[in-house]
Amino acid sequence: MQSDTHNSIQETITYSKLKSFLKLTKFTLSALVVFSAIITFFTVAESFQWQQVFAICVGGFLVTAAANGFNQIIEKDLDKLMHRTKSRPIPTGNLTVNQAFVICAIFGVIGTILLWVFTNPLSGIIGFASMVLYALVYTPLKRVTPFSVFIGAIPGALPTLIGAIAASEGFGQITFFSILLFCIQFFWQFPHFWAIAWVSHDDYQKAGFFMLPSKGGRDKSSRSQILIYTLSLFPIALTPYVFNCTGWISAALVSCMGLIFVIQAFNLYKSGSIGDARKLMFGSFLYLPVVQVAVMIGHKFLI
Repeated sequence: MQSDTHNSIQETITYSKLKSFLKLTKFTLSALVVFSAIITFFTVAESFQWQQVFAICVGGFLVTAAANGFNQIIEKDLDKLMHRTKSRPIPTGNLTVNQAFVICAIFGVIGTILLWVFTNPLSGIIGFASMVLYALVYTPLKRVTPFSVFIGAIPGALPTLIGAIAASEGFGQITFFSILLFCIQFFWQFPHFWAIAWVSHDDYQKAGFFMLPSKGGRDKSSRSQILIYTLSLFPIALTPYVFNCTGWISAALVSCMGLIFVIQAFNLYKSGSIGDARKLMFGSFLYLPVVQVAVMIGHKFLI
C-alpha cells in the first residue's frame, strides 16, 4: 500500500524534460513579455525587416526565459514552501540546479546576441541588463523590502524600450515616444503585481516575501497605494495623445480601459476582498494589450 502511494506521488511530479524546461522559462509569461516588445516595435517602426521581428521574438523570449530561470534557481528552496511554486521543476527534482543554470546561461547569451546582431547593439545591451536586474537585484530584494516591486517594474517594462530601440538604426537610440511607452508599462505593473500579491499574500508570507506595498500586508495602506498608482496610470497612458503621437479615437479607447481599471481598483480599496483583487488582476491582463494595440493603431493612422 505504501509503495502504491509512493508511486502515485512520483507520477504527479514526474513529467518530461521538455515540460520541465518550459516550466523553467515560464513560457506563457515570457510570451506575453515578447508581445509587449513586438507590439512596441511595430508601433515605432516606419519600415522593418523580418530578421528584426525574428530577433525580437526569439531573442526577447530567450532573454526573458533566462531571467525567469535564474529567478527559480535562486529561489529554489523558497519555492518549496509555497503552494503556487512547489511544483516547479527544481523543487520537484525534475531538473537539477546545474541543468537549469546551463540552459539559462545558453538562453541568455543566445538571446542577447540575436538582439545585438539582428536589431542593434543597444537593444542587446538593454536586454542583457534587464535579465541581470531581474535575477540579481529584484529577486533577492523580495525578502527585504516592498520596494522590490519598484525595482522589478524596471526590467518588467524594458521590453517596450527594447522593441522601440530595435526599430531605430545604427547603435540604437531612445526616443521621447519610446520613453512614454515605457512609462505606461512601468506604472501598469504596480496594480498588476499588487493585485496578484493580494490574492497570493498568504502564500508569499510562507517564503517571507514582501510583495504588497505595505509591510502590514492586506491593510488600508496597501489598498490606498494600489488605488493611487492605478489613478496615476490613467493620465500617463494618455501622454501619447497629449504629445500628438496618437489621435482622439485611440485616446478614447485608452480612457475607457483606464476608467474600468480605476473602478476595479476602487472596488478593492472599498472592500479589501480577495475577489475584488482577483478582478483587478484579470483586468490588468486585459488592460495592457488593449492599450498597447490602441496606441499602435492610433500612432500609425493618427486616429
